[in-house]
Amino acid sequence: MGNVIASAVVSLDGFVADLEDGVGPLFDWYGNGPVETFGADPGRPFHVTQASADYINETWPNIRSCIIGRRLFDITNGWNGVPAVGDHVFVVTHEPPTDWPFPDAPFTFVNGIEEAVAQAKAHAGDHDVSITGGNLTGQALAAGLVDEIAYNLAPVVMGTGRKFFGDYAGPQVLLDNPRIVEGDRVTHLHYRVSR
Repeated sequence: MGNVIASAVVSLDGFVADLEDGVGPLFDWYGNGPVETFGADPGRPFHVTQASADYINETWPNIRSCIIGRRLFDITNGWNGVPAVGDHVFVVTHEPPTDWPFPDAPFTFVNGIEEAVAQAKAHAGDHDVSITGGNLTGQALAAGLVDEIAYNLAPVVMGTGRKFFGDYAGPQVLLDNPRIVEGDRVTHLHYRVSR
């Protein structure tokens, strides 16, 4: 069985977006290097440093399932039916869309983080599952469902915004020492949750 990895690009003060869901300089590193690399969409290249490309190419290909919330789904329009990473997206929502123009896309709408993780793990098999930062990350961490945290730290203090762990109010969680990869405008911090 693969790992469940909570992942996002995060400001120094812990935000994944501002209050209007803008990412501002958080994503600068996706386009400031000479090395072209891809997630699941061959039409969406990233241009990063060699260090970031090596990190991406080591971790992203092992992700088979992604879990996102309805907010991110709506903001991105579900990436027009093409998963950003992995080959299937599980969207946690109480109200699946009824008029999304990509009904055959590999997206499944589920009710609750536990159901989403169970279905995503079943789909992923021996591969990993990614949970995008925000309230879902906090819910999954509180439920003991997270194995690793991929904290891609951007050098910005946002002051306010959407938190990486949402409104997490669960127990204290200890992490192992991180694997650290220094990119340009990003530091990749990859932790295992201590068990």
